[in-house]
Amino acid sequence: MIKGYRDFYYNVTDMNRAIKFYTDALGMTKAHGHEYWTTMTLGNLNLGLHWTEGDSIPKTPRDFHGQNCGGTLTFDSDNIVEDRERIKKAGGKILGEADQTWGHMLVFEDLDGNVLKLKKAKG
Repeated sequence: MIKGYRDFYYNVTDMNRAIKFYTDALGMTKAHGHEYWTTMTLGNLNLGLHWTEGDSIPKTPRDFHGQNCGGTLTFDSDNIVEDRERIKKAGGKILGEADQTWGHMLVFEDLDGNVLKLKKAKG
């Protein structure tokens, strides 16, 4: 029987570079790691980083709302403006941003082109 959530993971081409990005840009903490797998944590989220041994990561179709296939990890944010600057400073690529009646959303890529989102709900 399924008991709950274990982790969500992204492939990365350079483990040390990815750990630095997820620490600096998103405030995550390294909980476990070796050359092929690192677990980063934030709150109750376990995000896995899986090393591709340097192989490139295929791009999936995407737009300013996120990926058009596969999963997209969405983080809660209490300040999208500050988070956007921290992500850009760490080398992330902003794909889109929307400030709508339902909330403020920022879509971005990490250093390997993996798509993530930030969302601040309104109300």
